[in-house]
Amino acid sequence: MGKIYEDLIVSIPDYPKEGVIFKDIMPVLSDAKAFAAVVDDIAAHFEGQGVTKVMGAEARGFLVGSAVAYRMGAGFVPARKPGKLPRKAIREEFDLEYGSSALEVHVDSLTEDDKVLIVDDLIATGGTAVAMVKLVERAGAALVGLGFFVELADLEPRKLLGNVTDAEVFSLVSVSGA
Repeated sequence: MGKIYEDLIVSIPDYPKEGVIFKDIMPVLSDAKAFAAVVDDIAAHFEGQGVTKVMGAEARGFLVGSAVAYRMGAGFVPARKPGKLPRKAIREEFDLEYGSSALEVHVDSLTEDDKVLIVDDLIATGGTAVAMVKLVERAGAALVGLGFFVELADLEPRKLLGNVTDAEVFSLVSVSGA
């Protein structure tokens, strides 16, 4: 038996397309104890590493990342979809499992003094995480690590991340696509 949050992840076959098993974390987010455990466990893993900012990707990365930032006493940097930020931004394009996309952050959201933890709800192929790593680097900030609630290990996202960073990759739950 796993931790409180593992048993609440729901596998949904053939979503969003046939052959894919979607890992639904919404039941975890709606359970106060499970959600708190996810936030606490990610934050505790990176405690004492001087994190000043947590970056999370739109949209579910906002949910987990902002809560981890609060727990760590750090600021939160939203990595937004294109066209959502009102001020000057830097942009990074990337490939997804089902197409391509881009993320943007305000140019002044990170400084060279920042130590950044990237947090997301799930890592699949790693494209979104790689884009955030590149945004942190372009801003001149230091990357402390990457923390995920769920990792789809069969898709080998750590291989892709290993091509762009040697920062620690930590996942609370590692699952296969089946």
